[in-house]
Amino acid sequence: MALRELPFRTASGLSRQVRPAISTGPFSPGRNASTAAIQDIEDSSSLAVPPPSEELAKSFDPVARSRLRRQGKKQLPASRYQYRPPKYYRGPLHPHQPPPASNPASREFQPGPFSLPRLEQTYQSTIAADILTLTYQHHPPGYRPPKLENRLRQWTGDSPYFKNRPLRGPRGRGEELRLLTPPRTFRNIPKITKVTVHSYVPAAQENSAHLHVAGMVVQAVSNVRATAHKSRHNVVGWNLRAGKYVAVTSQMEREDAHHFLAKLVDVVLPRIKEWKGVPGSSGDGAGNMSFGLTPQQVALFPEIEVNYDAYPPKMIPGMHITVHTDATNNKDARLLLQAIGVPFYGKLND
Repeated sequence: MALRELPFRTASGLSRQVRPAISTGPFSPGRNASTAAIQDIEDSSSLAVPPPSEELAKSFDPVARSRLRRQGKKQLPASRYQYRPPKYYRGPLHPHQPPPASNPASREFQPGPFSLPRLEQTYQSTIAADILTLTYQHHPPGYRPPKLENRLRQWTGDSPYFKNRPLRGPRGRGEELRLLTPPRTFRNIPKITKVTVHSYVPAAQENSAHLHVAGMVVQAVSNVRATAHKSRHNVVGWNLRAGKYVAVTSQMEREDAHHFLAKLVDVVLPRIKEWKGVPGSSGDGAGNMSFGLTPQQVALFPEIEVNYDAYPPKMIPGMHITVHTDATNNKDARLLLQAIGVPFYGKLND
């Protein structure tokens, strides 16, 4: 009796497994749609458009059309991509406003990013949160900040030139107004904006080969085309003559800047013997840090070390490296570089 019921049970079990698969099959529009609606859809199809005429098909010759354009006998068709934003910003009330930097038509548009450097990943995951924790100042509810005195002075006197005149700076030559430090939030955490590499080559005035080698070194290290600069004035003490090329500069942003700093911190700086670090007095008070490398230290870059025979050893120049940040003081900029891995020594200039 059990043997007779086995085929029936097997068939019922298979039917239970197959039934859900059948219910999830493709949707058929003929079940719920009327015949008139289907005809309307078919009539509005693009396949119903008649093909072009034979005369139009025979007259289509892209090679002849491009030849006429090269000869100047036929202009390009009107296009919306021929728009060029204004070269100068005339103010917010000018009728012609430049597009945002994210617009491909903008003069400031930069494509990318094409990669995510490890240094940037570390900044987003660890460094930014740590800096926010170290520099955050909590104020309880009801806190009233103390009133700050006016940092600028009034013009006192009866002179008519003092009326409606901008306030003057503080008294004394040594006191300068520093940038105000806003309260730290997740919106204004210091970050690296760009890195500038500058190489001064005074020997290029006598032999241009020194300038070519310096440009090749700077370009290989920074991955950005180097720009040559002329001296503006005659300086006898520095043996400079006006109008002579004496320096090369390369400016890196975004991915190139992060790749350069990661390479500098992980490869070059640890291999420098008896190097104390960056002087603590470095900084311009606006969040920019500078330090220099000797020719022997520049030769430690992997791009130079691999092709060391391609560069004359006595022509490899030194370089100055300036790290630009959006911090407003030296303390925050130094904290950011220390988190990246740049050491400092000596008295700190805050």
